[in-house]
Amino acid sequence: MTGAASVSIAFLGTGLMGAPMVRRLLGAGHRVTVWNRASEKAQALAGDGATVAATPAEAGAGAEVVFTMLSDATAVADVLFGSGTVEAISAGAVVVDTSSIAPAQARDHAQRLADRGIAAVDCPVSGGVAGAEAGTLALMAGGAPDVIARIAPVMEPLGRLTHVGPAGAGQVCKLANQQIVAITIGAVAEAMVLVEAGGADRAKFRDAIRGGFAESRILDLHGGRMIARDFTPGGPSRLHLKDLKAVTALADANDLTLPLTKAVSSAFEAFVAAGHGEVDHSGLLLHLESLNPTTDRKDDT
Repeated sequence: MTGAASVSIAFLGTGLMGAPMVRRLLGAGHRVTVWNRASEKAQALAGDGATVAATPAEAGAGAEVVFTMLSDATAVADVLFGSGTVEAISAGAVVVDTSSIAPAQARDHAQRLADRGIAAVDCPVSGGVAGAEAGTLALMAGGAPDVIARIAPVMEPLGRLTHVGPAGAGQVCKLANQQIVAITIGAVAEAMVLVEAGGADRAKFRDAIRGGFAESRILDLHGGRMIARDFTPGGPSRLHLKDLKAVTALADANDLTLPLTKAVSSAFEAFVAAGHGEVDHSGLLLHLESLNPTTDRKDDT
């Protein structure tokens, strides 16, 4: 695989993140066959040049690189091992799982693929839909160095690829990323509640601190969502809660005490339990507002 070569790719899972990633790969000149459980999401990519497959096995047949971008480990295992896909993928191909799943599950999948002569890379991503559209995703790759070097040219249109360790390491880094994102969303949301209670303007507060030590992508994008009160999901809260539960499991397995993660996980659990699982994770603001009625707000003077 070279930067100039057109590679045969199967892409399984063309939802919020998968669809713009497919468009980036097509734009780089690759031949992409797509499949999605909700077929209309795959059909929408035909106009961009993608070939639409009726089954994941049909998509994977003959592909040099097979991407998965699915909701959880159960979905990944079902698509790869329960739908005839692994039997259709040729030995020597590379499966790149860009889904967010537990590290132990990623290692299990890698071993099962290796038993069939198929290489595996766990490569979860960060950057959201905006990063997928712009090709600026952070790509955290776990696997063998030579395999990751082979796929690097294919990954280039998607963002910045970093080899972070052996199988499962990509997922460990994604969990750590999700810790930081969740805690920072919580911090920004709490600040928004405090600012309004103290009588300041939320939008002007955000403008005022831009460029200072509190600057971040979270303040920029998610803080903007909070001000606009636009919680259309880029990252549904139920999926972020899924990742936080995996963080807790990994922490428990290593006898770690992570109080900030525990607090924000509890907040997301309550938010999702209240029926907001499909709300963007920046909508955690709504949970904090529900804990803090708007009456009798004043300055502490």
